[in-house]
Amino acid sequence: MPREVTEEEKQYAQELLRKARAAMKAIEDYDQSTVDRLCQAIGWATANVETFTRLAHMGVEESGLGDWEGRPNKRFKILGILRDTLRQKSMGIIEEIPEKGIVKYAKPVGVIACLVPTTNPALTPPGNGIYALKAKNTIIFSPHPRSKKTSNETVRIMRAVLKKQGAPEDIFQCIQRPSIPLAQYLMSICDLTIATGGAAMVTAAYSSGKPAYGVGAGNSTMVIDETADIEDAARNTRLSKTSDNGSGCSADGNLLVEATIYDVFLEQLQKEGGYLATTEEKKLLQAVMWDPEGHRTFETIARPAAKIAELAGFKIPADKTFIIVKQEQIGKEHLFSSEKLSPILAIFKYSGFDTALEMVKQIYEVGGKGHSCGIYSFNDEHVHQLALTAPVSRMMVRQPQSKANGGAFTNGMPMSSSMGCGIWGGNITNENISLKHYMNVTWVSRPIPEDRPFDQEIFGEFYNTETF
Repeated sequence: MPREVTEEEKQYAQELLRKARAAMKAIEDYDQSTVDRLCQAIGWATANVETFTRLAHMGVEESGLGDWEGRPNKRFKILGILRDTLRQKSMGIIEEIPEKGIVKYAKPVGVIACLVPTTNPALTPPGNGIYALKAKNTIIFSPHPRSKKTSNETVRIMRAVLKKQGAPEDIFQCIQRPSIPLAQYLMSICDLTIATGGAAMVTAAYSSGKPAYGVGAGNSTMVIDETADIEDAARNTRLSKTSDNGSGCSADGNLLVEATIYDVFLEQLQKEGGYLATTEEKKLLQAVMWDPEGHRTFETIARPAAKIAELAGFKIPADKTFIIVKQEQIGKEHLFSSEKLSPILAIFKYSGFDTALEMVKQIYEVGGKGHSCGIYSFNDEHVHQLALTAPVSRMMVRQPQSKANGGAFTNGMPMSSSMGCGIWGGNITNENISLKHYMNVTWVSRPIPEDRPFDQEIFGEFYNTETF
């Protein structure tokens, strides 16, 4: 049985809440330019190359998860969040629809509890902090215990920036000694929770009695049809699969490849640094990646491919950065068709696009429903059919999945590190969590010319027919 929150923890959380409400009161009269300037200052302080690299490396060292070389590249997400934020209004009138007589006014949502995942202690605080501050909210970060030092250091920098600019430091606060009971209590007393992390904490957020935006599990599946640019698709697969050692829910997990290009595509993947596991090596990988009950083992999550191979009992060449396993069957008992959270990739062969569509549906019954999928194709009908079929909230076309579905500078997705998975994934929204989700909105309605259609127009062919 998990322990109860202690009285000391309750008092601590209540004091954080008191400070947060006081800070929110202090900034309630800030205008748009003042808030925008503060957002820029927070962005620069955390996303300049030197600082973010230091924080990213600190997070990898502290948690033991992720890629030392690659994680600093996540700073682009803060730049994108700031870009999106500065282009939007967040107070007063934010939208007018004259023909409907509607004017929308933005208001803060209040004090936000933010769960910081162990894989993003340098990214989540500034990313969510910028969105929260933009709408004049305050935010209390609850870090994962495995990366609490990095989370607190990141928030320390953010607080120092606020102080230097003459703004209340307590706009941002971070729990020093995190625990699950304390996080659950914090969520129950704040106005809104942003929960990015494991399934247990997301469930707790939805059970807190307060509104929450949560995320679901991923199991990204990519379709590569016969029209694909094979070199581009293989390169993007490598970029997505190796990003931060495949730690993200968005990282490619399964490839469905059309039979006529399967062999040449598999060869190209190996040229990109993929190691094709033998049948025996695949068995060894399964034994070390999942426990007897089918749960992912912590020691193989977000670890380098070479390390996972070593744990499994074999070696891969130094120039190989991800491992490919051939897979035919789909189902909960076929573990390689589930989410892998590592630089391990399952590749399937299909004949006929209808077969690929059916396989996609089967894979998302295993896991990841509501999250993401993608396709490498220049056949618009195939793109259309997959969009109609796949039970996901976002679908990337000819893009590296883990670098695109949370927003990129080459697509129009809102920049975010939190991606809702809709009703499919047990979430209230299927959108990327962005500025709009940090605002209350008041709709002001003025009278317009009457817009009441005649009964015959509304009921169509059923007008004046037999009644029941």
